[in-house]
Amino acid sequence: MRCPKCNSMETKVIDSRTIDDWQAIRRRRECEFCSHRFTTFEKKEITELTVIKKDWTKEIYDRQKLKKAILLSFAKRKYISEEIDNMISILETKRSQENKEITSKKIGTDVLNAIKNIDLVAYVRFASVYNSFETPSDFQKLLDT
Repeated sequence: MRCPKCNSMETKVIDSRTIDDWQAIRRRRECEFCSHRFTTFEKKEITELTVIKKDWTKEIYDRQKLKKAILLSFAKRKYISEEIDNMISILETKRSQENKEITSKKIGTDVLNAIKNIDLVAYVRFASVYNSFETPSDFQKLLDT
């Protein structure tokens, strides 16, 4: 690992801890040249998962794209970032054990079910985009269920 301060390749690991429910590793490192300390994170990346979109085109799964969509539903709401990251990690682990392809509809349904347990307002916001609400009665139908 290259030191961010002096660019030396001579670094050593001081401490390692698992985070995100054992889905990632946080490492504390020290440069052996300038003694600068910094933190790195190691996380398994899910690259083999393909998303089948509504128009039947396919694209590689992108965690950041999903996270951005989820965070939009939490706009101006109190939330814990680690809770959302953990929710995404759990869904990714579940998906990686199943198939190599997944529909965007299935991802949306899984996210909706997970958000419902965290924040109901964010749930309604995500559902309104995911289900393409067009009228106020669409919101009322969701709230009635």
